[in-house]
Amino acid sequence: LNAWNMYPKKRLSQNFLADQSITRMIVARSKIAEDDVILEIGAGLGALTIPAARAAKKLYAVEKDARLISLLRTELTAAQVSNVEIMEKNILDIDIVKLADDFEQDSFIVMGNLPYNISSQILIGLIRSRKVVSRAIVMFQKELAKRLVAEPGCKEYGRITAMLRYCSDISILTDVDFRKFYPRPGVDSQVLDIRFKPTDKYMVKDEEFLFKVIKAAFGQRRKTLRNALAGSELKIDTKLSGQVLDECGIDPSRRAETLDVEEFVKLGNYMFSAMETIRSPNILV
Repeated sequence: LNAWNMYPKKRLSQNFLADQSITRMIVARSKIAEDDVILEIGAGLGALTIPAARAAKKLYAVEKDARLISLLRTELTAAQVSNVEIMEKNILDIDIVKLADDFEQDSFIVMGNLPYNISSQILIGLIRSRKVVSRAIVMFQKELAKRLVAEPGCKEYGRITAMLRYCSDISILTDVDFRKFYPRPGVDSQVLDIRFKPTDKYMVKDEEFLFKVIKAAFGQRRKTLRNALAGSELKIDTKLSGQVLDECGIDPSRRAETLDVEEFVKLGNYMFSAMETIRSPNILV
């Protein structure tokens, strides 16, 4: 960075890994295979890009900061890495399913050190793109990582946690000390291995609607489920929310963080049926 007269941009949440042994360890623990294709979010200076590309068949590196592209190309050339394709884009503007189709790829392994301010948006995008994303090996600030692996019933358990538990298995790959970054972020980080899995066993009537119900339940998490659902974008009243909760055997006075995945699926299915009935009532002639 000094050689190129560049400085990290705070508005982009740029904290670069300054210890290459950490990135080599992440790649080793990830067990990347030689036929894997990686989609890296936020390639930066190539600290993770280079060891990951050496282990994989191909790596597509997404980098939003145009200043870093030439520097990244120089680093790749110096490391004699030739299987990397750089895309100067914002990951939030990329349709990952379309990208896989354009590049004729069956699936990606997503890797990256995710910016704190858009981590949730990226995760939701990965969940919705999981038919072409087999795994996500991603680094978060430890505070957020703790929420993502939280169990139902604790305050850390939230909307994204419930969505991930529905469609993936999550494990902790490693911790990363804050002193390993430049500039130092002030908090430690954690690398999670998110492995997407089939959801057929849940027999969900409408997945997008299920996600809306989860969002509504956590939208006002201090409120009871009956009131949280009624005060949400679902546009239902407390009578209907209470009725549906009673029908599916969930106490209306409970709060969202107490529900496990199976209960959310049951609630989503019952709510979907109830609202279908409202939209298409039986009319006797």
